[in-house]
Amino acid sequence: PLASGILTGKYNHGIPAGSRATLKGYEWLKEEITPDKIETAKKLAPIADDLGCTLAQMALAWCVKNPDVSTVITGASRVAQVRENLKALDVVAKLTPEVMERIESVLGNKPKSGEED
Repeated sequence: PLASGILTGKYNHGIPAGSRATLKGYEWLKEEITPDKIETAKKLAPIADDLGCTLAQMALAWCVKNPDVSTVITGASRVAQVRENLKALDVVAKLTPEVMERIESVLGNKPKSGEED
Protein backbone atom coordinates (compact mmCIF):
# COMPACT_ATOMS: atom_id res chain seq x y z
CA PRO A 1 0.00 0.00 0.00
CA LEU A 2 2.96 2.37 0.41
CA ALA A 3 4.32 1.84 -3.10
CA SER A 4 7.59 0.34 -1.85
CA GLY A 5 8.21 3.40 0.33
CA ILE A 6 7.38 6.07 -2.24
CA LEU A 7 4.30 7.10 -0.23
CA THR A 8 6.40 7.57 2.88
CA GLY A 9 8.28 10.45 1.25
CA LYS A 10 11.55 8.59 1.68
CA TYR A 11 12.50 9.01 -1.98
CA ASN A 12 11.34 12.60 -2.56
CA HIS A 13 14.91 13.86 -2.82
CA GLY A 14 16.61 10.85 -4.37
CA ILE A 15 17.45 7.41 -3.09
CA PRO A 16 18.96 7.62 0.40
CA ALA A 17 22.09 5.64 1.21
CA GLY A 18 21.27 2.46 3.07
CA SER A 19 17.69 2.23 1.81
CA ARG A 20 16.47 -1.03 0.28
CA ALA A 21 16.70 0.50 -3.18
CA THR A 22 20.50 0.63 -2.80
CA LEU A 23 20.88 -3.02 -1.78
CA LYS A 24 22.03 -5.83 -4.03
CA GLY A 25 19.04 -7.83 -5.18
CA TYR A 26 16.71 -4.83 -5.02
CA GLU A 27 17.53 -3.39 -8.43
CA TRP A 28 13.87 -3.88 -9.36
CA LEU A 29 12.89 -1.47 -6.58
CA LYS A 30 15.17 1.25 -7.86
CA GLU A 31 13.49 0.94 -11.27
CA GLU A 32 10.06 1.41 -9.65
CA ILE A 33 11.02 4.76 -8.11
CA THR A 34 10.17 6.98 -11.05
CA PRO A 35 9.85 10.76 -11.25
CA ASP A 36 6.14 10.40 -12.12
CA LYS A 37 5.46 8.36 -8.98
CA ILE A 38 7.42 10.81 -6.81
CA GLU A 39 5.44 13.70 -8.33
CA THR A 40 2.15 11.94 -7.59
CA ALA A 41 3.22 11.43 -3.97
CA LYS A 42 4.10 15.12 -3.71
CA LYS A 43 0.64 16.06 -5.05
CA LEU A 44 -1.02 13.82 -2.46
CA ALA A 45 0.97 15.23 0.47
CA PRO A 46 -1.13 18.42 0.90
CA ILE A 47 -4.27 16.30 1.24
CA ALA A 48 -2.62 14.33 4.05
CA ASP A 49 -1.52 17.61 5.64
CA ASP A 50 -5.14 18.84 5.56
CA LEU A 51 -6.18 15.63 7.33
CA GLY A 52 -3.47 16.03 9.98
CA CYS A 53 -1.72 12.78 9.12
CA THR A 54 1.26 11.50 7.21
CA LEU A 55 1.00 10.56 3.56
CA ALA A 56 1.69 6.95 4.53
CA GLN A 57 -1.20 6.96 7.01
CA MET A 58 -3.52 8.48 4.43
CA ALA A 59 -2.48 5.86 1.86
CA LEU A 60 -3.22 3.03 4.27
CA ALA A 61 -6.53 4.62 5.29
CA TRP A 62 -7.44 4.98 1.60
CA CYS A 63 -6.85 1.25 1.16
CA VAL A 64 -9.04 0.45 4.17
CA LYS A 65 -11.81 2.76 2.91
CA ASN A 66 -11.63 1.65 -0.72
CA PRO A 67 -14.48 -0.79 -1.48
CA ASP A 68 -12.33 -2.46 -4.15
CA VAL A 69 -9.69 -3.47 -1.58
CA SER A 70 -10.50 -6.49 0.56
CA THR A 71 -7.35 -6.70 2.70
CA VAL A 72 -4.57 -4.29 3.63
CA ILE A 73 -1.24 -5.98 4.34
CA THR A 74 1.66 -3.80 5.40
CA GLY A 75 5.31 -4.49 5.93
CA ALA A 76 7.49 -2.89 8.53
CA SER A 77 11.10 -3.27 9.53
CA ARG A 78 10.73 -1.51 12.90
CA VAL A 79 8.14 -1.46 15.69
CA ALA A 80 7.81 2.31 15.25
CA GLN A 81 6.63 1.73 11.68
CA VAL A 82 3.93 -0.65 12.89
CA ARG A 83 2.73 1.95 15.39
CA GLU A 84 2.68 4.66 12.73
CA ASN A 85 0.80 2.38 10.35
CA LEU A 86 -1.86 1.65 12.98
CA LYS A 87 -2.57 5.38 13.26
CA ALA A 88 -4.04 5.11 9.77
CA LEU A 89 -7.13 3.60 11.38
CA ASP A 90 -7.81 7.02 12.95
CA VAL A 91 -7.73 8.59 9.48
CA VAL A 92 -10.34 6.33 7.87
CA ALA A 93 -13.27 8.33 9.30
CA LYS A 94 -11.76 11.54 7.89
CA LEU A 95 -11.90 10.17 4.35
CA THR A 96 -15.21 11.72 3.36
CA PRO A 97 -16.48 11.33 -0.19
CA GLU A 98 -15.04 14.78 -0.92
CA VAL A 99 -11.60 13.81 0.36
CA MET A 100 -11.71 10.53 -1.53
CA GLU A 101 -12.54 12.49 -4.69
CA ARG A 102 -9.53 14.77 -4.11
CA ILE A 103 -7.31 11.71 -3.78
CA GLU A 104 -8.84 10.04 -6.83
CA SER A 105 -8.37 13.19 -8.90
CA VAL A 106 -4.63 13.02 -8.21
CA LEU A 107 -4.37 9.28 -8.79
CA GLY A 108 -6.53 9.26 -11.90
CA ASN A 109 -6.92 5.48 -11.76
CA LYS A 110 -10.43 4.95 -10.46
CA PRO A 111 -12.34 2.43 -12.58
CA LYS A 112 -15.09 4.02 -14.63
CA SER A 113 -18.63 2.99 -13.81
CA GLY A 114 -19.53 -0.19 -15.65
CA GLU A 115 -15.94 -1.39 -16.14
CA GLU A 116 -15.35 -5.02 -15.39
CA ASP A 117 -12.29 -6.47 -13.67
